[in-house]
This record gives sequence, C-alpha cells and structure tokens, in this order.
Amino acid sequence: MKAAVVGAGSWGTTLANVLAQNGITVALWARRAELAEEIKNYRENRTYLPGVKISSSINVSSDLEQVIHDSNYVVMVVPSHSMSAICRQLGKYIIDEAIIISASKGLESDTFRRMSQVLADELPSRFSERIAVLSGPSHAEEVSKELPTTVVAASAKRQVAEQVQDIFMNAYFRVYTNPDVVGVELGGALKNVIAICSGISDGLGFGDNTRAALMTRGIAEITRLGVKLGAKPATFGGLSGIGDLIVTCSSLYSRNRRAGMEIGRGKTVKEVVESTKMVIEGINTTKAAYLLANKLHIEMPITEQAYEVLFQNKSPLDAVSTLMKRQGKHEIEDMVFEKSVEW
Repeated sequence: MKAAVVGAGSWGTTLANVLAQNGITVALWARRAELAEEIKNYRENRTYLPGVKISSSINVSSDLEQVIHDSNYVVMVVPSHSMSAICRQLGKYIIDEAIIISASKGLESDTFRRMSQVLADELPSRFSERIAVLSGPSHAEEVSKELPTTVVAASAKRQVAEQVQDIFMNAYFRVYTNPDVVGVELGGALKNVIAICSGISDGLGFGDNTRAALMTRGIAEITRLGVKLGAKPATFGGLSGIGDLIVTCSSLYSRNRRAGMEIGRGKTVKEVVESTKMVIEGINTTKAAYLLANKLHIEMPITEQAYEVLFQNKSPLDAVSTLMKRQGKHEIEDMVFEKSVEW
C-alpha cells in the first residue's frame, strides 16, 4: 500500500508519520520546495512541528505528480481555502482505485462547501464514492508523541470508512467509523469558531464558568445548524463533535484558542494572523458559518457575535454583554414544562 499525504503542516507531517509506522509506503507533499528540503535534510519539520523526528522511510517532495503517483490513498491536509485549487491540480494523477481522505477542518467562506464536497466537485466523478473524512480531538503535537488519541473515519460507504480505519489505527491512534459525513465535518469545522470565542474569554480574564457555558451552548448551535444540513444529532455528542470541541477550547496547542486569547487581550485580527505561519481556520469558518446560518434562518448567537468581533470590529466585551442580555429562553428546545397548576 502507498499513501500520499498532501500538505506538510504539523497535522500532515504527523499523519505521514503514523502511516509510515503502520507499514504504509508514504510520500509527503510540501507546497514550498524549501520546506521539502528542510524535512529531507533534517528529518524534522522545523517550521511546523519542531522537535519531532520524521520517519526516514517517508519520501518528501514539492513535486505533486511524484508524490501522488500510484498512491492507493491520498490524504488531503491543506488549508480549506487551498483545497479546491490543489484538487484541480492532482485529479489527473490519481489512480482509479484510490481512496481520497480529507483531514482538513473548515468551510469555504464563499460557497459554504465542506471539504468532502470540494473533493467531490473538483475531482473526477469516478472518485465521488471513494471519499472519506478523518476528524476528531487530535492535536498533532500529542499524536506525534504517541499519546493515546481517538478519531473518526467517516464515509457514506462503509467499506471506504473501514479501509481508512485499517491504515491509520495502531496502539496509540484509535479510529472509529461513522457514516455521517456531514456531521463529522461540521463538528470539526465549527468547533474552531467556538474555540476562538473560548480564547477571547480567557484573554478577557474570564474563568471556567464562562468557558463551560461557551462550549455547552456552542455545541447546541453547532448541532442546530448541522441537523438543518442533514447531520445526525448523535454525531455531535461524539468524538468529532463535543470531543473535538473540548480539546480545541481547552488546550494551548489550539491555534484557534490562542488567536482568541490574543484578540481578548487587545490585538487586532490582522495582528494575530500576521503573527503566525499557520492558518487559523476558525476565522474564515466564522464568516462562512455566520452567512450560512443567516441564509438558512438558524439561530447561532455565539457565532454571530464572533463574526461581529472578527469582521465588524465589535469590542469583545460588548459581544459578551450582547450574549448575556439576550431574552430568557428554554435550555433544551423540545422540552416542555408540565401543565401549570394553581399555587
């Protein structure tokens, strides 16, 4: 078996290592030739994953055709805004029996497409039933240290999901399967919006109570949008829903949470984006989620306030005030009180 990992950021590099350790022949594509040379020369991705040794069996190249050639699995780990263009480049290189796996978490800000939809639209139609998604609570920094981690392989086709499960699963990386591609992808993408909000809360000096409220009400509005788009509610209670939300809202490894912390401390979005080489997916996803919720008339108050802070220059403190002063509501929408009685 041969796998091509397209994208040499921290997560792509980590997944390449996992596959190599599992006995898969792996080729890793880096967009920049200088990054490919860095990894080859030092067997370390000093730019995105410093301190982690890269398996000597992994072939690293900036030549996309060379990396894709004869691969049975193509793992896409590129930023959401790059997915479409890169898919159009690699479509002609993929062998017919290959399985395509998205390990990227995000939504296109103009089309609202999930990454599996981008793959289905931009690749030749023969791959439409051979697409899977890999998602869940999985910081690259921890997986690269072989700390126990669990994720989900989702595909409309059981056989496809199980093949992805088989190539990735090992003693420290456990993979479950799930047929709900919509729910798994939306959970992975939208939790980044809430993670930015969690970081803003921390940057403002708020405490555990506030973070817990954001996470709990955040998963409620993620579920609301997801169900409207065809997802199964139970998925959001699983690894790719609440599991991914917990880790991304709580960990300092989370670039979305770190970005939110800096915004809460007074930095502008522009300053935060320019301070890192890594993509902060939650920023563009916030815009996509806000516009999509408006289009579908879905109530997502946290996402709405995140959009106003990130794109309308609203003060984070004013956004908190807006959320806290909203009219009182039932917590769980389909629950009702018993019939009123005279006191």
